[in-house]
Amino acid sequence: MRIVELFGARAPVISFEFFPPKTEEGVEALYETVERLRPCRPSFVSVTYGAGGSTRDRTLQLVARIQRDLGMTTMAHLTCVGSTRDEIRDTLKRLHDSGIRNVLALRGDPPQGQAEFKPVEGGFGFATELVAFIRESGLDFCIGAACYPEGHVECGDLELDLRHLVAKVQAGADFLVSQLFFDNADYQAFVRRARSAGISVPIVPGIMPVTNTSQTERFTKMCGARIPQELYRRLRIVDGDPSAVVATGVQWAVDQGRALLASGAPGLHFYTLNRSSATLAVHAALGL
Repeated sequence: MRIVELFGARAPVISFEFFPPKTEEGVEALYETVERLRPCRPSFVSVTYGAGGSTRDRTLQLVARIQRDLGMTTMAHLTCVGSTRDEIRDTLKRLHDSGIRNVLALRGDPPQGQAEFKPVEGGFGFATELVAFIRESGLDFCIGAACYPEGHVECGDLELDLRHLVAKVQAGADFLVSQLFFDNADYQAFVRRARSAGISVPIVPGIMPVTNTSQTERFTKMCGARIPQELYRRLRIVDGDPSAVVATGVQWAVDQGRALLASGAPGLHFYTLNRSSATLAVHAALGL
């Protein structure tokens, strides 16, 4: 199933994102997590793409296994990091041969130890180039791309960031998935600006239930998102009580998700951090 074909139906498009573990034991644990989330009947699940060769192989293996054995539509993330055009072409063929028809095309973060992204010789420097390459490959992939309601962490100019996004959609992106955010006003303002710029593809909001305050602070610092003062206030009240922190994070995500869907968002993309309990709680509370 091509993901773009899911939009427009009466039900919202609900998806869960996972990352490939570094060990085989971790792979099996993740597979069990995906199985626990299977009763939620997500529209699709996605698996991120690591910078290392073994992690990349696990992504390819995981997406094929989840789709084949669990019958869930699966999307593989694909980045420009450390790969030449020929290597990316080979990866696309491997995905296509295993039955995967959905790819999230990303530039990717700089490899560990590097301050800025630098393309390898014969590779790509921007996600827009990767989107165009996939579209021109002749393979029938549905292509997703990322967007950043609060602006890309490396681009301090929201208008320039939006122009980059317009180019990415024009290159062939079928739908967009947003970076995580905690204030719906940021997403709604971004969607208005994107529509005014001529972007008409679905823009799916990405949400992440807070389960650990310090971990969330690290994530938001890396991706350029902010934690609203009200959420900070609530988390400070329950500081030192891990269960109460999770409950607070779940309730915030429930309120976010409910308001987003009520205002017309085409679905919700859950950043699960490879855990099932918080996502299950939010999903159940939303009646999805």
